[in-house]
Amino acid sequence: MSTTWYGDKPPPRNAITAAGWARVILKGTALGVLVFGGLLVLLMLRLIERPLFDPRRPITPAITVFVCRTALRVIGIKLRLRGRFAPEAGAVVANHSSWLDIFVLNAFKRVYFVSKADVAEWPGIGWLARATGTVFIERTRSKAADQARLFETRLGAGHRLLFFPEGTSSDGTKVLPFKTTLFAAFFAQNLRAQMQVQPVSLRYHAPEDRDARFYGWWGDMDFGPHLLAVLAAPRQGSVDVAYHPPLAVAAFDSRKTLAAAAERAVRSGH
Repeated sequence: MSTTWYGDKPPPRNAITAAGWARVILKGTALGVLVFGGLLVLLMLRLIERPLFDPRRPITPAITVFVCRTALRVIGIKLRLRGRFAPEAGAVVANHSSWLDIFVLNAFKRVYFVSKADVAEWPGIGWLARATGTVFIERTRSKAADQARLFETRLGAGHRLLFFPEGTSSDGTKVLPFKTTLFAAFFAQNLRAQMQVQPVSLRYHAPEDRDARFYGWWGDMDFGPHLLAVLAAPRQGSVDVAYHPPLAVAAFDSRKTLAAAAERAVRSGH
């Protein structure tokens, strides 16, 4: 059963003017060179990093952070940060509004996204996700034990794993209810005692002359037109990123109480 959130009908997109197309070409070219050039450098360094340090990645995360922060500068979206990224290995949970979340959440510190398994098979996107260390899982209770072992391996390597507990993206103006299934893996015997979950809130602010949902990407919206609309805009908005204090899993008696606490924190910053 699909968990896609559809919400209200997306706002109509403004026709792209000649000046808008010029921005699309200039920014799109710069983004393409940045993203795929950075990926090429990352993959080349992984040839050295993998046999020496795997599963740890002491070198390539810096490339991801540089690419993502620079990508937001190319687009023109301003970043505002509140709070502190917890230095300890653990999980990060955030609300999900847009494909831009990938750049925003990696712009300060490297995180490794946890995604549904079928994304690995998507043309292009799946290959990029695998190359950058995405963790693929099946969101079912029967797989919780396997997921816990996988999480333990990645956390033991010092990775910060990023989850979107809403299970889908919204229009950016709200936080959807958190699903609790993924939180069950944090209560595995080998994880619970030392596991921490840091809630993060993302709040996008559209350009002054655009719909408040301008940066939201949800439902059946196509990626291509949304990307073009963002690149073509003469003015850009901003995004607030709020890091909340980490939650110690051992302090909670169940996945439901932990999920509820994380959801409250994310909502408070949104």
